[in-house]
Amino acid sequence: MAEVGIFVGTMYGNALLVAEEAQAILGEQGHQVKVFEDPGLEAWQYYRNHYVLVVTSTTGQGDLPDGIVPLFEAIKEIGWQPELKYGLIALGDSTYENFCGGGRQFDELLQEQGATRVGEMLTIDASEDPEPEVITNPWVEGWSNLLS
Repeated sequence: MAEVGIFVGTMYGNALLVAEEAQAILGEQGHQVKVFEDPGLEAWQYYRNHYVLVVTSTTGQGDLPDGIVPLFEAIKEIGWQPELKYGLIALGDSTYENFCGGGRQFDELLQEQGATRVGEMLTIDASEDPEPEVITNPWVEGWSNLLS
């Protein structure tokens, strides 16, 4: 089974809740999973040769939460990383401009760096889905089946 690092950007805890639920689901399916609430580059470098799942909320005007910004900036410096396989869950609120902007920024950066997204990015709208895990859990189950 696969090794998966879940990298979390959260403000009020919803993204962390989603990540912990994902960890449980992936673990039940036999994957080795670790959640990084304040993710650093060292962990990211390790999982570049495995799988990464980014779970991030969006703040302000489509920005990333403070806790994941240092990692995002460090990843910019890495440059080309075609060996990376990743999934992305973006949390946001469609009543704000730049809906899920944090997750979209992450996805755009990784695509520019030649990484391979496994499956489609999942966007969660807090104004429609106040309990994000209701939407994310089935997505994670499906994503798990895409891992080799």
